Amino acid sequence: MSGKTNAIRLLDSEKIAYQMMEYENKDGKIDGVSVAAKVGKDPKMVYKTLVTQHLQSLYVFVIPVEQELDLKKAAKAAGEKKLDMLPVKDIQKFTGYIRGGCSPVGMKKLFPTFIDQQARELHTIIVSGGRIGVQIELDVGDLQEVTNAMLTELVKQ
Repeated sequence: MSGKTNAIRLLDSEKIAYQMMEYENKDGKIDGVSVAAKVGKDPKMVYKTLVTQHLQSLYVFVIPVEQELDLKKAAKAAGEKKLDMLPVKDIQKFTGYIRGGCSPVGMKKLFPTFIDQQARELHTIIVSGGRIGVQIELDVGDLQEVTNAMLTELVKQ
């Protein structure tokens, strides 16, 4: 592996246990379902990180890879009337990560973060490790603690 990502540095500094998994990404298949298959894990354990905005505020949502963010539920959770997805071109500027390698852990700033409530049923959760080709598996409670996240209903039914 070529150096630690911000996510991994932060977990190390907080002494949070995690398991790092690397996967091949030369085929360009970096969507969550493909990644789950590549790391040999149930897609229900693998979560994607989505960044939304309202005016100057950013919000982070962590949801199962097979599901879609319900922007109305997300806005309600964030206490906003409406949220829009952050344009891909702005992701790196605000988070320090690129699309496909955006981890909820170790962003440039700790944004309000929400994890879909289905994570309550899991012991561990898998999220991006902060680079395409790297995933991290950690305890759901640890992820919640390190991101100061709230668990709530976020996905389309």
